[in-house]
Parts: sequence; structure tokens; C-alpha cells
Amino acid sequence: MSRYDRTPGSGSDRTNLYDEITGKIIAELEAGRFPWVQPWGKATAGAPIGLPQNASTGRAYSGINILILWGAVVQHGFPGQGWLTYRQAQSLGGNVRKGERGTTVVYADRFTPEDEKRRARETGEEPGKIAFLKRFTVFNTAQCDGLPEDIAVAAPPPLPGLIEPRVEALIKATGIDFRIGGDRAYYVPVLDHVVVPPPQAFFESINWHRTALHELGHASGHASRLARDFSGSFGTKKYAFEELIAEMSAAFCCASLGIVPTVRHADYIGSWLEVLREDNRAIVRAASQASKSADWILSHLPDNEVSGTDADAIDRRAA
Repeated sequence: MSRYDRTPGSGSDRTNLYDEITGKIIAELEAGRFPWVQPWGKATAGAPIGLPQNASTGRAYSGINILILWGAVVQHGFPGQGWLTYRQAQSLGGNVRKGERGTTVVYADRFTPEDEKRRARETGEEPGKIAFLKRFTVFNTAQCDGLPEDIAVAAPPPLPGLIEPRVEALIKATGIDFRIGGDRAYYVPVLDHVVVPPPQAFFESINWHRTALHELGHASGHASRLARDFSGSFGTKKYAFEELIAEMSAAFCCASLGIVPTVRHADYIGSWLEVLREDNRAIVRAASQASKSADWILSHLPDNEVSGTDADAIDRRAA
């Protein structure tokens, strides 16, 4: 991925790209679909639950690219989560089939213009940086021929029996003050502890694990961890933005652990739409923060069982 040209496009092109991404997310939400909780199963032609990965490097994509590629898997019924650039397919001895259309993903970075570097040298100040997004195209491995067998065939989903013990071990490994009890789930930033009702309080026990991962997503933002902004009170845009991060963080964690993601707080859809319509970069920032949250949580998994995100594919800093 390091071969991509990192020269930024025009300001208009950057704005159009943000608008394009945000427009698709808004359309999905307005239709009652949640891009970070895709309908796994028949709708995806049996694609295994998991994060989309670069089939050449084995690294998982992150941030907004997860939502883009999950959407493509659902839309086209791809049987796997593996993706390649045109050149990567060739380098593996295969090729993209004629007539196949790729999926546009993005690379986020920051650069310092030459005039800003000169100004910084003259004033002794730190040079400023400009955020940008760059497009590039990837193809699902199902759109390619001639790939090595271990890449062309989708990996089987994890065994159901491994899911719950791993989540339990993960909670303990994070070191977060995690309390079981009461009749509602929440995170208290000031006291830095999570409270989740006991598993028997849930209609389906697997929802306990999904809820626990959602609340761990909030806890990852504590000042001693990823230092997110918890200043928003209930009903504010800041509060809705943090809920959006926790929703996607939980979905990313669930997918990595082989748990079908679900929406925990669908009643926030109105406030999410308000945030997205007001700021065309909000979904990109939220997805980026959600990936950082999921990466932090999953980094505590024993024996490094979940692969890290593809740093070459996207810089997860907010663009």
C-alpha cells in the first residue's frame, strides 16, 4: 500500500469524497439499515463474520473502510472478506476478471505544504498540516481468477464454542473495572467503571456479550486510554457522537470475535442523522475513533488472536 501517491487532491475533491461517503451512510440509516451491523448470513452468500482484510498482507482494514467494504459484501453477495488491489492480484499470480468493478476505499493522511514549511522555519513555530482523503480501488477475491488456493478460499467462521470464553477473558485482560449487576448497562466516565446486568437478564445470552463490548467501547475513551470527549450531556450532538463510536466499536469487536453484530441503541438514529447531515466528516471521524477503540480492546486478547488493522491501508487519525 505504501506505493500509493500521497499527494493530496483539490479541496473540492476532498469535499466531494466526504459528501459521497456521508450520503451513502445517511441513505442507509434513512432506510432503517445500520452499515456497521450488516445482515450476515443469506444476504451475504455465507461470507464469514469478520473484518475485511487485505488478502495479500493479511491486515484488516479500519475506520470508514470497514463500513464501505462490508456494504460491498452485502450488496454484491461476495462469499469472503478478502480484498486486493489490481496490482496485488497480479503479484500473486492471479488477475481481476474482465468487466469486474472495484470498490472505492480511502486513504487518510495529513501533509505539510511547502509554504507552510517555509513559514515555520522563519517563525520557529511548528508547521501546520492539512488533512486529506485519497481514493483507491480494491477488488474482492471472488472477483479474481488464478489466486493461490489459501487466498481464493474464504476462511471458515470461528467455532461458536470459542466466542463466550474469549469475551470473558478479554474483559478481564483490559483491566477495566467491570461490574455485573443491576437492571441497566452503562459506563461512568468520572468513576471509570462499567456496569452490565447479569447474562440471565437478557432474552438471548449472546446479547450480554454485545452489550459488554459496547460499554467497553465507551470505557476505551477514558482519559487514561484514548482520551475522548465525554463532556456531552444526554440529548446533545456530542453524546450522540460518542454513542455512534461505541456502536461501531462494539460491531468491529463482535466481527473480530465471530459474534454477529447488532444495534444496541437504534433509538439514537434521529440524533445520528442530525450529526451526519450537519458535518460531512462526522462518520469518517466516528469510524476512525471506533477502530481505535476496537483495536485497543482487542489488543488485550490473549495470544494476539485478532490481527491488527492495516496501517498501510488507512491512517486512522481523524481526517
